[in-house]
Amino acid sequence: MIKRTKVASAINLAVVSSIAAGTFVASSAFAAEETAKVERIEVTGSRIQRQDMETASPVTVIDAAAIKAEGFTSVDQMLQVQTSMAGAAIGSTTNNGADGVAQVDLRGMGSQRTLVLLNGRRMVNSGSGADSAVDLNSIPVAMIARVEILKDGASAVYGSDAIAGVVNIITKKDFDGFQLDFNGSGTDKGDGQNGDVSALYGFNTDGGNYTFGAAYSDRRGVIQSDRSWTEPGASSFIPTGSLGGKVQDANGNWVDRTYGYDFTQDSYYQTPSERRSLFANMTQELGNDVVLTADAIYTNRRSNQQMAAQPADIMLNVCGDSHVPAGEPCVTLNSAMTAAGIAADDKGLVNYRRRTNDVGPRIYTQDTDTWRLSGGLAGTLDVHTGMNWDVTYTYGKNQAKTAVENSINASDMATSIYASPDAWFSGAPLTQQMINDISYTEEAKGGNEQQTLSAGLNGELFDLSAGAVGFAIGAEYRRESGFYTPDEVVIAGESTSAQQDPTDGNYNVISIFQEVSVPFTEKLTGEFALRLDDYSTFGKATTWKIGLTYNATDELMVRTVAATGFRAPSVAELYGGNSGSYDYLDDPWGNAQDPQILVNRTSDPDLKPEESESYTAGLVYSPSYLDGMSVTLDYWRFKVDNAIARMDTQAGLDACHAGDQTACETFNIGPNGDLDNLTNALTNVGSQDTSGIDFNLAYNFELIGLDWKVVNDTTYLVKFEQDGENYTGTIDGNFGAYARVRNNFSISAGQDDWSVMYFNRFIGDMRDLSEGNKVGDILYHNISGTYHINDMATVSLGVKNFTDEKPLTVSNGSDGGTVPEVYDTIGRTIYGGVTVKF
Repeated sequence: MIKRTKVASAINLAVVSSIAAGTFVASSAFAAEETAKVERIEVTGSRIQRQDMETASPVTVIDAAAIKAEGFTSVDQMLQVQTSMAGAAIGSTTNNGADGVAQVDLRGMGSQRTLVLLNGRRMVNSGSGADSAVDLNSIPVAMIARVEILKDGASAVYGSDAIAGVVNIITKKDFDGFQLDFNGSGTDKGDGQNGDVSALYGFNTDGGNYTFGAAYSDRRGVIQSDRSWTEPGASSFIPTGSLGGKVQDANGNWVDRTYGYDFTQDSYYQTPSERRSLFANMTQELGNDVVLTADAIYTNRRSNQQMAAQPADIMLNVCGDSHVPAGEPCVTLNSAMTAAGIAADDKGLVNYRRRTNDVGPRIYTQDTDTWRLSGGLAGTLDVHTGMNWDVTYTYGKNQAKTAVENSINASDMATSIYASPDAWFSGAPLTQQMINDISYTEEAKGGNEQQTLSAGLNGELFDLSAGAVGFAIGAEYRRESGFYTPDEVVIAGESTSAQQDPTDGNYNVISIFQEVSVPFTEKLTGEFALRLDDYSTFGKATTWKIGLTYNATDELMVRTVAATGFRAPSVAELYGGNSGSYDYLDDPWGNAQDPQILVNRTSDPDLKPEESESYTAGLVYSPSYLDGMSVTLDYWRFKVDNAIARMDTQAGLDACHAGDQTACETFNIGPNGDLDNLTNALTNVGSQDTSGIDFNLAYNFELIGLDWKVVNDTTYLVKFEQDGENYTGTIDGNFGAYARVRNNFSISAGQDDWSVMYFNRFIGDMRDLSEGNKVGDILYHNISGTYHINDMATVSLGVKNFTDEKPLTVSNGSDGGTVPEVYDTIGRTIYGGVTVKF
């Protein structure tokens, strides 16, 4: 019989219950107490196989039953409600600039600093091309058995990107039978419908198992203006056009523009997406203690976003101005125009703006394919007490075709204006010929590719008086490549959208790594890891980890980890061409007519890796007087130096306006606040410093004939600083949310074939980073229930945002006057599902 301390059992309870799961999961951890067979497992954060999940690093586990109970239809939805998340990871609610991608952002340190694994192996970066993070849409929920979230730096184990932690998605395997799942949801306003269907089939063979699955998901959109809480937009780009900031009134007089265009009637709060996935897992014993394992996944995503018609910003030559060369096309400013104050600037130009509603809204579409195939051989060696070896190869590829319908060719538009100025300046609708002359469909393509070959050996080196010394060693070769090719019109800078150059590049890395677990005494265990990575781009990086666990009593374990980490610059950061981004900014000079200002973004092939230090210290307590309860408390801190990041453009604008000439030069700001060449380059001068406290309470008990579960997760943010700016307790559309307090609570009860759950999610109040005012706290309420009709069928029903809480207003919000990545913008949602097993 395996002897387990109270704390050991508590860790398994905490791990299984650490999210607000609200569903009664069968805990195999406790089943281990009932069998004499010692099964060793590999826990996320270590390559050493062990008998239980006792490690120095905090790990949260979300199982398939919890995902089902909460009604999650995508991986990003499931992760974003965790209290350990911050910032503003892009996902289904990101309408501007996400290209349909969904990502995870542990601690708000950036999605590129969270490593995503699939079955313990790297997943290819994916999206529109040359991406620096994994698109979680490529992993269907139907294939997930559980998700393990390592909330600790793990570069010494996994290499680059694992600065903030690791998300390890474990797929279903060893499945026997046939299962169908049908799930659907929609808002009580009659929109935002989600539907998905999946099938799972598996069978056992002599010494093996083969599991196959397919999934289809369809998510419908929600228009911003269809929500009563949405404040109408007021863009300076209007459908009738403006010249020099002036418009014509009903009498044909040129007057000041007194109104703006409401772009919310064209934009999404929830973006449409359609996904098709195929996946498979297999395990087969080959004899002589050799096992063949393989898994494969293919996902096609067809998504779209919609924004208001293209805002065309055209600078026109003014006839007769000395700055305009002879023979150049130009427009004549008549006496009515000049009398109204319309005049050429110091370059002989006049600004014409028009919201091209006659052409139609901008429709962004993506058609992406992601493949991943991983296979490996594993076996044992008859050395000492037995050692385990493995060799694996993983290939991943992502290809994308993206388009923007109803794009505008700025050069063709200028030509059309020069040819027919009266038709344009009158504000009358454009003719079909004019529409055809200026519009086109912008098309781009991109992709990512990853190849990884690794080999490892683990087992026990020798015995000490307190137990065996475990170890793991290995080597790995990985090659990454990516490309992104914009439309030719965009490359030429002739589009009204920002100019962008192509991206294309690759790199490779050779790594060796080792881990040792040493039981110094029966109570004290040390974990040590060391890794060396040699990159073809910048050279070598060495990282280490030291962890200690101390079982003070049968009820209390103390743990701590100190580690170093790094993140290698991505293909896009190294080889990306100049690209433009319309960021929400305040122009301190007051020259800009619109809050979205064009910022040129550049890369750098000489970038060095980011370097990090992380530290966690905590305890696990399971009181003997309260069976079924577990409490964990962990302090964490992450520091990043030489961060690859763009500096705060707003801070640069403010500093330049205040007279800081260095800021003016850094951001390429011209005299008198000229922002025509505003630039924000990637550099290694950035930094991050964040710390906080995680608290988890899990309690399983029986009362009044029912099985109960109470789970509470709290994260308290002590500090988040980036590039010398303090974002602790603030919210902003560009940086996201860094609330001091986030809390998830759930209580569930059940008996035999049914269970019900109540779940709430709290986001504490924050300070509006732009205006300085207080943005209040918010509490979301969810309820759900599950009923097992018989051994074959199970039904579930639930309501998210039961009280229909409205999103809070953020002055510099990313969309709709708020931050949709943080607050629920679609309102009360009803969901349900049916599972049938054969």
